[in-house]
Amino acid sequence: MKIYVAGHRGMVGSAIVRHLKKQAAENSELVVHCSEPSTPNLVLRTHSELDLTNQSAVNEFFATEKPDQVYLAAAKVGGIHANNTYPAEFIYQNLMIEANIIDAAYRNGVEKLLFLGSSCIYPKLAEQPMREDALLTGTLEPTNEPYAIAKIAGIKLCESYNRQYGTDYRSVMPTNLYGIGDNYHPENSHVIPALIRRFHEAKLAMESNSALSTQHSVLIWGSGKPRREFLNVDDMAAASVHVMNLEKEVYDAHTEPMLSHINVGCGEDITIRELAEAIAETTGYKGTIMQDSTKPDGTPRKLMDSSRLRSLGWQPKISLNEGLKTAYEDFQKSYPLTPST
Repeated sequence: MKIYVAGHRGMVGSAIVRHLKKQAAENSELVVHCSEPSTPNLVLRTHSELDLTNQSAVNEFFATEKPDQVYLAAAKVGGIHANNTYPAEFIYQNLMIEANIIDAAYRNGVEKLLFLGSSCIYPKLAEQPMREDALLTGTLEPTNEPYAIAKIAGIKLCESYNRQYGTDYRSVMPTNLYGIGDNYHPENSHVIPALIRRFHEAKLAMESNSALSTQHSVLIWGSGKPRREFLNVDDMAAASVHVMNLEKEVYDAHTEPMLSHINVGCGEDITIRELAEAIAETTGYKGTIMQDSTKPDGTPRKLMDSSRLRSLGWQPKISLNEGLKTAYEDFQKSYPLTPST
């Protein structure tokens, strides 16, 4: 069986690859179909090898490789700043990637496809916790509306192909993700990697200049009051594989033809201020944390109702404190910053 993971170098895609490789190590029936010899049973392509926004290139790839399963984890992603700055890129690139892959999958007989979306598909003021049936019931958060619309389109593409062609294309909607392989760009990253970098750099600055002592401060965006739910990306990968491998009859029994997506979350949320304090402790930062109330807060609260997934037999395993520790270790390996950087 060939499994294509679109976006295998991204945080979610690489986590899915890790999970599938772990499974492969537990059984020997899988084979190599990629240029990376240590990656069994997977068909993988980098962006330089396959531009997913290029329809003809995607069609040629599917016609040649004929994968049996597809994990559609490829996407253009970013935090509030990136979404505000590049709205055209966020909607265009994500729409093109989804449409090209889902259509090519159908035309080349892909048995199963799993589309990975985002919790931002739900209305800004959706009732908490957000259930799957909150989709399309209200106005989206303006800061990431283009991205959200693209992800909603991905869900509806899967449902439409299922209804018209009898395919088995499924969708999972993760809450805010973090973990190994995250993007730590100082401006274009999500909140956890951005704060990990900021607190780490502040800690190094304090260590290199004793005069700063505890007078040093780190400024975070907004009031600190919005509440967010965070799921470790390795838990997300496990959930994705779990949903992909469900029998079709089981998946269909827990979903509806036009409401088929499944939320993936841990079931708990914390304030941004509490998150900042947890990351400060993880990184060893001892200074002050301040808020910039002139910056946007985004959605007041985002907590997923993941009871549908729980009823299908999946539970998260990685606590936030444990996950932050692993993420910080990964950051230090990937970005060995010094006080002068």
